[in-house]
Amino acid sequence: MSDLYQTQRAMRAMRQAALQRGVIAILDVGTSKVACLILRFDGSAVEGEGIGALAGQSAFRVIGAAVTRSRGVRFGEINAMPETERAIRTAVQGAQKAAQVRVDHVIAAMSGGGPRSYGLAGRAELDGMAVEQCDVARVLASCDVPDFGEGREVLHAQPVNFAIDHRSGLSDPRGLVGDELFCDMHALTVDRRVVANLIHCIKRCDLELAGLVSGAYVSGLSSLIEDEQELGAACIDLGGGTTSVSIFWRKQFIYGDCVAMGGDHVTSDISKGLQVSMSTAERLKTVYGGVVATSMDDRDMVEIGSEETGDWESDRRTVTRAEIIGIMRPRVEEILEEVRARLDGAGFSTLPSQRIVLTGGGSQIPGIDTLAPRILGSQVRPGRPIRVAGLPEKATGPAFSSAVGLCLQAAHPQDEWWDFDIPSTRYPARSLRRAVRWFRDNW
Repeated sequence: MSDLYQTQRAMRAMRQAALQRGVIAILDVGTSKVACLILRFDGSAVEGEGIGALAGQSAFRVIGAAVTRSRGVRFGEINAMPETERAIRTAVQGAQKAAQVRVDHVIAAMSGGGPRSYGLAGRAELDGMAVEQCDVARVLASCDVPDFGEGREVLHAQPVNFAIDHRSGLSDPRGLVGDELFCDMHALTVDRRVVANLIHCIKRCDLELAGLVSGAYVSGLSSLIEDEQELGAACIDLGGGTTSVSIFWRKQFIYGDCVAMGGDHVTSDISKGLQVSMSTAERLKTVYGGVVATSMDDRDMVEIGSEETGDWESDRRTVTRAEIIGIMRPRVEEILEEVRARLDGAGFSTLPSQRIVLTGGGSQIPGIDTLAPRILGSQVRPGRPIRVAGLPEKATGPAFSSAVGLCLQAAHPQDEWWDFDIPSTRYPARSLRRAVRWFRDNW
């Protein structure tokens, strides 16, 4: 058995144990903020029986929430361990204080790591018999796993489609009779070092990791409505350091990627263009920013109002809102063009519905809903995470899409390759063992 198989099963068991105790924390470590939500479950968790029936379904309520400014994270990846540790401790302690309960287990989301998607296919003989649990395990084990490359690790390995003989589109093949069983599986890999750093940082905070999830995946879970997930839609999460891309079809996560640019790059452009501090640039972006200029913006004067140099004339400069928009628009266009390239490479145009949902903090830039359809070439709508019981008002905006999606995934996890008892005799020669060294090194 591979180390990944055993360790991921251990993490799932840890999550299930935490759910039975009734409390678990979710942690979203981003470039601009660290969010921690504490969930309380009502104890009605039931083991799911179907493929995709999502083991451990239960109702939950957010009983504690805290958000703090992220430190030591760049492009969604940790580059200053002590600073990130302090930020995580601050967020977790704040959430624990609000909930008046202590948590030991967290499920975390990661947005960096250069995610790459792979489609795998497997086949198993049935000889006219009904499909059983062991047959599903056999067909998953038969998937030919490619060489993901040095330092790449598997974060998700989800069966997304089953077929028996010529009948495709089956979500749960068990009990059906046929001669051959086929399976399509989606594998998402990330950079091993990025994941190892996150795991190590969480351990330093005296927390146990009960799951690790792609930020692109959970943003789509919370922002796409059921019809969009069924017919084919993409979720674009415009974060601070990265822009995540996820595609769903037939209610399955089939593609994930990210662009190493986000709202912080827009802020940096304003800082350099107007020669002001990052904090002043962030204020200008938030209050006066936009990407579509009108004739009024040439006359709308904005006082920079910094207190940086001590020179009254320099600190009281004014610019037009059109100048701020002129700095922001090229960067936003560049980000959207990179997203368009990712979608084209994924074959997004072949899906029946090509709806795109924009979410994340960057999606609130005025005018982006007008600019995005022109560049992406599809219908675009702004997305907000679905409402979750107990979620404070401050955490209901687009910037919390990944955090809310992580709550949904914690309560209703999608079946993955390691949720099945894969027979060791049927284990593929090029197994996932090589792709999961970080679990062994960090646990």
